Amino acid sequence: MPLTGTLRSWNEERGFGFIAPTHGGAEIFVHVSAFARDGTRPSIGEKLSYELHRGRDGKPQAVKVVRLAVGATRPPKVERAAASKSKTSWVGTLVTIAVLATAGTWGYKQFAASRHRSELASQPAAPAATVPGTSAMPAAFRCDGRTHCSQMTSCAEAKWFINNCPGTKMDGNNDGIPCQEQWCN
Repeated sequence: MPLTGTLRSWNEERGFGFIAPTHGGAEIFVHVSAFARDGTRPSIGEKLSYELHRGRDGKPQAVKVVRLAVGATRPPKVERAAASKSKTSWVGTLVTIAVLATAGTWGYKQFAASRHRSELASQPAAPAATVPGTSAMPAAFRCDGRTHCSQMTSCAEAKWFINNCPGTKMDGNNDGIPCQEQWCN
């Protein structure tokens, strides 16, 4: 049998409060889960209808709570949903912008790198200078800006680059043998 009462206190952070029964007596505990999930939160002073059940601790607890009169100060359900959607849309828009900016930056870097490679390919190869004490390597190799072992395709190419091109980073232990872990082991 439904009882009636007024919401006397409410702890929004913890999601519970107490109802003062209309017929008198001790205040009744009520949890937020006992209210309809209509997007509105309980407010102090609301007239409520409820049923009594025993909680986990054995004490009386209000369940199946129904609002008898929603105050005029409470915004309609539609406005609350719109406000929530607006906040979600804003966050979604921000995430979309970040993803697009990242993709644009990556695309531009790829474009610039391919343009740089095509410019290097169109330039005539510099004549290979023979370092004293080294044999002349095939003319197929040329200094084109590659500096790391991961950019090489063979030990011969790595050796040619380390001996003929400035700024290479392929001889970590400075023993004169490049790419020992990948090509020249």
